[in-house]
Amino acid sequence: MSKKTTGKKNKSRKTNLLPLILAGLGIIALIAVGLILNTNQGEEIESIDALTFPPVEVNQPAPELTLFDLDGNEVSLKDFLGEVILVNNWATWCPPCREEMPEFKAYYDKYKDQGFQVVAIEAGEPEAEVRDFVEGAGLDFVILLDPENKSLLTFQQNSLPNSFVIDRQGNLRMAWLGTINGATLEKYVTPLLKE
Repeated sequence: MSKKTTGKKNKSRKTNLLPLILAGLGIIALIAVGLILNTNQGEEIESIDALTFPPVEVNQPAPELTLFDLDGNEVSLKDFLGEVILVNNWATWCPPCREEMPEFKAYYDKYKDQGFQVVAIEAGEPEAEVRDFVEGAGLDFVILLDPENKSLLTFQQNSLPNSFVIDRQGNLRMAWLGTINGATLEKYVTPLLKE
């Protein structure tokens, strides 16, 4: 077998890690939800804090994705090279998605001057509805429209919310299925800002 063939085979293995990692993340999330529900038998879960899990750590190049913002500008994930970005797939109709937006806003406001950016990708709702929600919530980070669910396909997801952290060099470093709270962002994302 030539070196050239071996190189292609290794590259192929790297690009195919994301589905395996995300499948594992989904299984972990289901197990954790089951444990929480069993632990809290008869108790109602009051907030997203009870359902926030640590991320799955990843280390591979971030996928390419280009969409449009609310002003019709084309925005690519590559545009944020040099910043740590939280890519969040969400929808206006999704209660957990809506609940975590204030957490993202507070974290963004605290760390935007240190090179942190949120890229919130809305999964398919009409622009007017997305704009109303964004303005009502006072969100000032990047909001992208995704009428064809390109982001969910790119990140190989079919449930909302889900989030991914991309480091300053453009590498995918963390993945979450489900909601994230501020304490989780502080614990896992803040150290990346210092790299």
